[in-house]
Amino acid sequence: MLLTPRTGTTGIGIPRTGSGDPAPRSRTRNSRRLKAALLASAVSVCLVAASAPPAPLGVGDRLFPTLGNPGYDVASYDLAFTYPGSNTKPLQAVTTIDAWTTETLDRINLDFAHGTVDTVEVDGRPATFASAGEDLVVTPERPISEGSWTRITVRHTSDPVSAKGQDGGWVRTKDGLAMANQADAAHLVFPCNDHPSDKAMFTIRVTAPNAYTAVANGLPAGVDKVGRNTTWTYRTQHPMATELAQVSIGRSAVLHRTGPHDLPMRDVVPAKDAKQLEPWLKKTPDQIAWMESKVGRYPFETYGLLMADASTGFELETQTISLFERDLFTEPAYPKWYVESIMVHELSHQWFGDSVSPRTWSDLWLNEGHATWYEELYAEEKAHRPMETRMKAAYAASDRWRAAGGPPALPKAPAPGQKISIFRPNVYDGAALALYALRQEIGRPAFERLERTWVSVHRDGTDTTADFEELASAISGRDLSDFFQGWLYGEKTPPMPGHPDWKSQAPVK
Repeated sequence: MLLTPRTGTTGIGIPRTGSGDPAPRSRTRNSRRLKAALLASAVSVCLVAASAPPAPLGVGDRLFPTLGNPGYDVASYDLAFTYPGSNTKPLQAVTTIDAWTTETLDRINLDFAHGTVDTVEVDGRPATFASAGEDLVVTPERPISEGSWTRITVRHTSDPVSAKGQDGGWVRTKDGLAMANQADAAHLVFPCNDHPSDKAMFTIRVTAPNAYTAVANGLPAGVDKVGRNTTWTYRTQHPMATELAQVSIGRSAVLHRTGPHDLPMRDVVPAKDAKQLEPWLKKTPDQIAWMESKVGRYPFETYGLLMADASTGFELETQTISLFERDLFTEPAYPKWYVESIMVHELSHQWFGDSVSPRTWSDLWLNEGHATWYEELYAEEKAHRPMETRMKAAYAASDRWRAAGGPPALPKAPAPGQKISIFRPNVYDGAALALYALRQEIGRPAFERLERTWVSVHRDGTDTTADFEELASAISGRDLSDFFQGWLYGEKTPPMPGHPDWKSQAPVK
């Protein structure tokens, strides 16, 4: 996610902050590691007594303690939405979840908070259900034993009209809908295990009146027109976190082009704006080639931009189809170099955040720090905007950012009612500053080898700050524990290697 600038675009570049089949081997490995890392701090017992009242659970995330659910590992989602032709009316929906149970379960908790549930089935049999907080608690006819393959089918509505106190989920555009689920809003759209540690394959079907076009993550898998409606089907070829799901429904033009290595690409734009936006869209293949020169092959089956005619306040790295505000490309106040660097920011997330996803939300800096890093590097190489200048300015502000938002790898919890407030400067330029310090510390060749190895070894996985620290130490050939302790967890910004004259301004008390 990148917050959209509202005033100016110079300086350090941060005005935007303003305030199924069984799981692949890598996911099985991650499931075991997840249990060790998270479930120890989560609910200690996943077997819920049938007589106990339904209760919300969570996987123990420090920033979102009730997000996600223990006891199962989702392998795939099948989402079916029927759009009524109005973005103010609920969509009819069916969500089918295939999962492995990792504990014996009398009840199954799903994250779901903004829709009406009609029926629930578990393995084809009716199940009872109740709401508890932001959980949908499902009770099957009989307990599901550990290690079972189970299917949960929920028939429900999906409401695009925001409920009080809820941010994200469906975004209403001028001609339809799009999704913005980061960080914790996918469960406002469909029942799920809404935590990035549990990635899964997705099939997404959208039925809409014939005048509309629907596009979703992954590759098209069929278009069926029946009478006045058309059903569009898409499937991912790689596992995806729920926060990265995307569905666009609108009077859209889908523009096709080819990227590096014959990568199929599609951009989705308001049909009326296709000609105006094409000069921006055609830049993407070269941007992909630039990123590949830095970190290796693009990790997914397709890519493109979704330019939504809506005011969201941010851009978002939804997997294989990044979400942008249309006005970012039509507002003349934004310099060309700046807009292009923002395009690269979201593109780089396809490697950092989408392919290699955070195990917990405290690992967010791995997403945003790297995306900011490549945004800055692109601006340096393509627009002659020196990274060192921006890093020096970021260093000056770093102590203030740490005081306000916490160190990069230990961010403070979101403000009440402002869940996306975890997206603070400390995880953007503050985290990129830590990467700059790391390059200074271990040298450019080792740093560049680390970047390539990280996205290659951990592709399609979920990983932690500790994993990154371990790999950096291995590649550099020395223990970097003290370095990372200061740069990622310290209250004060350590001295910058190679720049002892840089100073950080003290926080205002």
